[in-house]
Amino acid sequence: MQNRRMIMKTENWGIISYAEAWKRQTELFDSLVAAREQKMSYENRLVFCQHPHVYTLGRHGKETNMLLTEEQLKRIHAELFHIDRGGDITYHGPGQLVCYPILNLEDLHFGLKVYLNILEEAVIRVCASYGISAGRVSGATGVWLSAGTPGERKICAMGVRSSHFITMHGLALNVNTDLEYFRYIHPCGFVDKGVTSMQKELGHEVSMEEVTARLEAVLKELLCL
Repeated sequence: MQNRRMIMKTENWGIISYAEAWKRQTELFDSLVAAREQKMSYENRLVFCQHPHVYTLGRHGKETNMLLTEEQLKRIHAELFHIDRGGDITYHGPGQLVCYPILNLEDLHFGLKVYLNILEEAVIRVCASYGISAGRVSGATGVWLSAGTPGERKICAMGVRSSHFITMHGLALNVNTDLEYFRYIHPCGFVDKGVTSMQKELGHEVSMEEVTARLEAVLKELLCL
C-alpha cells in the first residue's frame, strides 16, 4: 500500500478516569478535524491508557445490557457512560490495555472496515506473540479465542467513531483484567459468549508495559508507518 508517511505521536496516559480521557480524546479529535479542513500540519496519535472501573454504552447499544442499577454501580465503585462510538456495552478497568488511535484515515487511503480489520489483526498478532491463538468471529467485531466452538470467548473489544475521516475510541485488550466485572453486563450485547484475558489464558500476570510496546509496534507496522 502506498501512502505518504504519517506523522505519528504515541502517548501513554497511565491510569486515567474515563471522563478525563474522553475529554482529551475529543479535544485531539476536534483539533485534527480542524487542522485537516484548514490544510494545516497535524499529528496523528496512538494513545494508550487504563481506566478505573467503568462501563461504556455505544450510541446503538441497549440499556438492558447493563444489568445493574445506578445504586448497584456505586457499590462496586463503577460508572456508566453513554458515548458516541459504535458497538454496544463494554467494561474498562485496571489491567486492561486501552488504545485510542486518533488518525486521519485519508492519509492511509482506506475506509473504516479496513481500519477495524487492522485493529483486530494487531491484537491477533500480539496474542500470537504470547502463544495465544486468537481470531475473528463472523458478524462480531473484536478478537476472539476458540471461534466457532462452545468455548468461544472474547479477549478484546472494539468500538470506534469516524467523522471527517478522523477516528477516535478504539480497542480494549484484556491483559490482567478482573473478569468478574463482566458478570454485570451482556458484553457487547452478547448473552451466550464468554470473556477472557491474557492472564487467564497464560496462567500468570503479564507485563502491561511489554504488551503496550508490542501492540504499538504492530499497529505502526500495519499502518505502514
